[in-house]
Amino acid sequence: MNILVVGSGGREHAIIKKIKENKNVETIYALPGNGGIALDATCVNIGAKDIDKIVEFAVSNKIDYAVVAPDDPLVLGAVDALNKVGIPCFGPNKDAAIIEGSKVFSKNLMKKYGIPTAQYETFNNIEDALKYLETSPIPVVIKADGLALGKGVIIAMTLEEAKDAVKSIMEDKIFGASGNNVVIEEFLEGPEVSVLSFTDGKVVVPMISSMDHKRSGDNDTGLNTGGMGTIAPNPFYTEEIAKECMETIFLPTIDAMNKEGRTFKGCLYFGLMLTKNGPKVIEYNCRFGDPETQVVLPLLKSDLLEVMMATTNGTLSDVEVEFSSDSACCVVLASKGYPQKYETGYEITLPNTCDGEIYIAGAKMEEGKLKTSGGRVLGATAVGKNLTDAIKKAYELSSKIEFENKYCRTDIGKKALSVKGE
Repeated sequence: MNILVVGSGGREHAIIKKIKENKNVETIYALPGNGGIALDATCVNIGAKDIDKIVEFAVSNKIDYAVVAPDDPLVLGAVDALNKVGIPCFGPNKDAAIIEGSKVFSKNLMKKYGIPTAQYETFNNIEDALKYLETSPIPVVIKADGLALGKGVIIAMTLEEAKDAVKSIMEDKIFGASGNNVVIEEFLEGPEVSVLSFTDGKVVVPMISSMDHKRSGDNDTGLNTGGMGTIAPNPFYTEEIAKECMETIFLPTIDAMNKEGRTFKGCLYFGLMLTKNGPKVIEYNCRFGDPETQVVLPLLKSDLLEVMMATTNGTLSDVEVEFSSDSACCVVLASKGYPQKYETGYEITLPNTCDGEIYIAGAKMEEGKLKTSGGRVLGATAVGKNLTDAIKKAYELSSKIEFENKYCRTDIGKKALSVKGE
């Protein structure tokens, strides 16, 4: 089989490495991929949002199956375009991808179908939004409606901060057209949980839960990032809570999308907050999370490609999806200064052998040498019999990777360990 994976980050590298385990796979193309992904796939310099060129390439290279991993091409309709020329895909079509593409849509969907989430109001003009804030409880959460590279959410701790956030999103357009509309919602408290799930539009098969570490600094200080590390499973997510989420959130969401004529197939990501009043949805993503994928897929014992194709074919209930009882930890190695100003172009030295996986995100190949090219450079992932073991191995692996300006948090998994008591 010839496989095409659209995307260029650590998530895509993790997907490609897992798909490679299928013996029927002959060639994997990554569009555009990166310097590290090139070690495991054939990279082609076609952008993830260049739908026409992606389709043209897929047809001319006789692609048997495509995986559209990032949010942008999904929301733009990459799956629809590939399906139109007869190429089956993993990922939702444009109509279903709106669940991430518009926060206004997703919040209204939850309200309509009684899916637990934070109370909210939506606004399309700045005057009304600012007026609403005058009577809104503080802290408050301000969200740009559209995609914003995972950074379109601002938690305002004072009224002044809230007003500044609205102005920067709606007036200054810091997230571009994504800020034409905003959602202002109540500030929820409790442990956060990420649950990625396979779905064929009929059944939902949750993957191992995970915990992301969004802030740039230790002890959850500093700026929000795309994610500085992850652990799985998330100890806050008990069997009882999982059962409640299936009944009140997961299945109702799939049913709601079906009733709206937007059947969702692929990976539906549930970003949850475990509040004192029960689990609530913070956000939906229409694809695998990054860097959650880097800890979830190493624990998947089943054949990933087989499961993906079952979501496409509507046969997910016929496939066994099995996960290991082990734990996993991913430590993101970033360029110092990320998520603000940082320097790139430094050579990366990888160990010859390692106990774990290295998923490359922001790197390019220059003159036969792998060099940094982004803020989040790579993820060092390890699996252990328990969380303590996985964390220890992940940090040991990260210490063997060298590049100038290397930075990482030193406390990935610390909060989870305090719950588990390991």
